[in-house]
Amino acid sequence: MIVREFVINNKSGLHARPATLWVQTASQFQSSIRLSKANREVDGKSLLGILSLGLSAGSSVQVTVDGPDEVAASSELAKLIAELAEKGE
Repeated sequence: MIVREFVINNKSGLHARPATLWVQTASQFQSSIRLSKANREVDGKSLLGILSLGLSAGSSVQVTVDGPDEVAASSELAKLIAELAEKGE
């Protein structure tokens, strides 16, 4: 199991488009992916779940990845967060 803390650094947070990109990336992996913020946990492969967390710019979120491809999944999701911040989306 891998647990990482991410800070959402893109200007608009994880609104519909970036959250959709997150779900598309997360869904490529067999591992379970969970996002937690303020004692609330959601499925990291659920668009509605992610949107319900209200992850705005500067928000911190804990991501737990558990499964056979957890290292690759964690790496790709970290890469996505960095790319979103670079693009300013």
